[in-house]
Amino acid sequence: MSIQTRSLGQIKEVPLSQIRRPIAPVLDYAKIDAMVNTMNGEPSASKTCTLEEAKELDGKLPPIDVMAVRENDQTYYFAFGGCHRFQAYERKALGSSDNDALVRCKVLPATRKQLQLYVGASVDTMFAAVDKANAASKD
Repeated sequence: MSIQTRSLGQIKEVPLSQIRRPIAPVLDYAKIDAMVNTMNGEPSASKTCTLEEAKELDGKLPPIDVMAVRENDQTYYFAFGGCHRFQAYERKALGSSDNDALVRCKVLPATRKQLQLYVGASVDTMFAAVDKANAASKD
C-alpha cells in the first residue's frame, strides 16, 4: 500500500489485460513463485514476506496501485509498481482456463497530464490511438 492509496478503502478487480505497464520490470522469480503458491492456497515465504504474513493473506495478494485515466467514456489503467504481483497473476492465469486474471487494485483517478509526470512525452504515444479515434469521430 502506498501513501497515495493508504486512505482508499475500496479494492476493485480489474482484468489483467486492461492494465498497461509502461515501465519494464526487474524481477525476482523466487518471489513470484511464492506469490503464486500463496494464491493457490499454499502460503510461502519470500525475501519480503514471512510465512506468517503469507498465511494472513488468505490466498490474496495485496492490491496494486493503478492510475485510471478516463477519456471518451473509456477507462485506461496504468500501473508503475506491483511488478511481482502482476507476474504472479499472469502466471496463475496461464495455468487456468481463464487467461485474463482479475487483479486486486486500488484505483487512483488521474488525468493524462498527471500520467505525463510518470512517463513524460511518451504519454502522447500511449494515447495516439485514442486521439486518432477522437479526430475521426469529429469529422
